[in-house]
Amino acid sequence: MVSAFILSAIGQEPRMKRFGKYDRAKESKKQKLLKEIEDRKLPYLTPKDVQFEQLSKAKYPKLYIRRASCVPQEIHQKVQQGLTTLQDCKCFAQDLVQIKEKDVLTPVYRLLVGDPGTTYCYLNTRLFTIPWPSRGVEVKYSSDEIGKACKAIKDLNEYLHVEAMKVLLDDCSADVEEIGFVAKAATSTLVKDSGSMKDGTYQSKQSNTSAVLKDRTSFNVTLLNYMDPSRMKYLKEEPYFGMGKMAVSWHHDENLVERSTVAVYNYSCDDLVPAADESNTTSIKGRDPAVWHVGLKIAWDIATPGLAFPLDPGDCYFMLDDLNMTHQHCVLSGMQPRFSSTHRVAECSSGTLDYIFQRCDVTMKNLQKDPMLGIPSLISLELDSVKQTEEIHNETKLLLCEINEAEWSSERKHQVIRCLLPYLEERQELRKSWMARCQSRLARSLPVDEQPECRPHWYNGDSHMPLPFDLEEIISLLSSQLLSEDGDVRS
Repeated sequence: MVSAFILSAIGQEPRMKRFGKYDRAKESKKQKLLKEIEDRKLPYLTPKDVQFEQLSKAKYPKLYIRRASCVPQEIHQKVQQGLTTLQDCKCFAQDLVQIKEKDVLTPVYRLLVGDPGTTYCYLNTRLFTIPWPSRGVEVKYSSDEIGKACKAIKDLNEYLHVEAMKVLLDDCSADVEEIGFVAKAATSTLVKDSGSMKDGTYQSKQSNTSAVLKDRTSFNVTLLNYMDPSRMKYLKEEPYFGMGKMAVSWHHDENLVERSTVAVYNYSCDDLVPAADESNTTSIKGRDPAVWHVGLKIAWDIATPGLAFPLDPGDCYFMLDDLNMTHQHCVLSGMQPRFSSTHRVAECSSGTLDYIFQRCDVTMKNLQKDPMLGIPSLISLELDSVKQTEEIHNETKLLLCEINEAEWSSERKHQVIRCLLPYLEERQELRKSWMARCQSRLARSLPVDEQPECRPHWYNGDSHMPLPFDLEEIISLLSSQLLSEDGDVRS
């Protein structure tokens, strides 16, 4: 199983780069915050504190916790067995990601399950789903056990969707202004004006509200995580509050539909607790270091205390609406191995196989072949068509032939080269960057079936490919022609 690789064709390279770009402004904020608090630790509360509930309602109202006892036992049984099966079948793997422009392997082992043909991108790495069963799609699994596990995850996904909808609809039944509508329920007015325009308008807004919430809770992927503290060589200390060791540092989940809910199912394996490790049982003020917790804080705020809430096996929690945008969360390590299933509405409008096929179809419609000689050519050479083609990917060889052979005016050639060069330069940069990652020491240290693949890749002498893999010579040639054209224009 390849755990991480780039969608290098069909215009996905620039998108990968944008998602994974190192945020220097965010890093600067972090350093400024650490400098401001210096050696002191900020306060945080756990459920043991009297003020916990009050703080949760006042500053963290979009956090919803559903304890294991409120979740159907059938869900627990199938999901927990499914997670264990996927682990036994070695489906989990470390991802090769980029943090601060450096390649690192995640200490957490992960697997993406979700709608067939869907992808999810984080930290400059794009994952492809192991599909769960879907209507109208035939999915073949390498074993029946893996198929059953994916079905259990799909059932959990549907359960969490329904629960998230219930909570959100309850919260906005009186006032839905926060999700983009202005509609206040006035029971007495509705009774008096039954059947009137006001009643119809209110019902219409309620229907719109429900549709919006459905879109924001229709989880299309879940990122499964497996964390074993005994196998995680180094766990960072939580830097702001002194919450103890972190399995996952403070972050926002990325690449999500705006204001969409994130739902998490926790399964910490109490029956697999290893021998006591003194380094992990050091006393921490506030929380029990043997129990897994999730930390939550308002992003870049040092005035509001943070939260750390414990997770028992089977507990679920929901980050509703825009909580993931306004707050940051981290995972605080316990003693036992832990699974989590983190259900998301991934923003994948341009990250699915269907999208890729559609883009291929658009490009191929601008390609024609001589019926007698079979020689390909482009139907349109208008700049809009050139841009569309290059955004999708690479019919550039044909365009270069047209530039060099057709009797084009200097101005026309100048326009096309200026349009073409930025795409080629970006493609060259992305190819070199990805090849370096694929050939890095960390990538080569992974098991063969978990190493990232460098796609597309071919040898420069491959006559079947439209252009060589290394575009440097072509870029240089076009640049020199552009300089020549500029000289002609100036003269």
